[in-house]
Amino acid sequence: MSDSPSIDGERIISQDKVDFFADNGHVRVDQLCSKDELMNFSESLVRLGTDIAWNKDIPLEKQRTYDRAFHQSINLWKLDPVAKAFVTAKRFAHVAAQLLKVKGVRLYHDQLLNKKALGGHTPWHQDAYYWPIKGSQAITMWMPLVDIDSSMGLVQFAEKSHLKGDLKGSAISGASENEFSELVDKEQFSLSSYESFVAGDATFHAGWTLHRAGENSTNTDRPAMTVIYIADQCQVQKIERNEQQLDLLMYLPGANVGEIAASPMNPLLWHQDSN
Repeated sequence: MSDSPSIDGERIISQDKVDFFADNGHVRVDQLCSKDELMNFSESLVRLGTDIAWNKDIPLEKQRTYDRAFHQSINLWKLDPVAKAFVTAKRFAHVAAQLLKVKGVRLYHDQLLNKKALGGHTPWHQDAYYWPIKGSQAITMWMPLVDIDSSMGLVQFAEKSHLKGDLKGSAISGASENEFSELVDKEQFSLSSYESFVAGDATFHAGWTLHRAGENSTNTDRPAMTVIYIADQCQVQKIERNEQQLDLLMYLPGANVGEIAASPMNPLLWHQDSN
């Protein structure tokens, strides 16, 4: 890594992008990490993610919709120095802080989501369904590690859905796909997607932004890295569902309801007073 280009510098984004995110619940940032820079990380991220994916060995006949959507690997940053350098990069965190309009952000957790060749669709869902913190105080960065187009399953967003908060749907599943499909029609949400991505482009979406992704109809895997950031001073909220309790134990160990959401698993990644 000593010879790799640094991705720890800041990245100032335009006010137009900040406003677009606030209005629509998502925004695209082209080449947040250049293809040349990404080459120093992508192979290690995919290899590690493949090795530790918790659902990689589930037989086809036992796979749920979730398992067919992607192979999922969590907290790569704790296992590998290359992954840590990527996940904790100040450049990415700085963008997250600008979009959240906060002075600093901490890491919540990372994920490698590899939509395998001929993998299934990702159902409609809200990320913040799982989080024991306010959805308005967290944001997800999604970055493909390879060039992708619509045949590989692009993310689709329900515009302005984040303004509705918790839509009270199910966890990501066939049930959430059905429930939220009906809700999209009922609320007449406009749908937004992008035609293609170059490796290193990124999207950021709000915690309550309703989104999904299509199936991967190609014979090539579609790995993407996600990093979830939380506002530096956000607090642990009252637990309302089992998924939030599990997240609290996994990603905020030792933190209690009413306390600042900070633990050894949640390093401060960017703060305006330290830059």
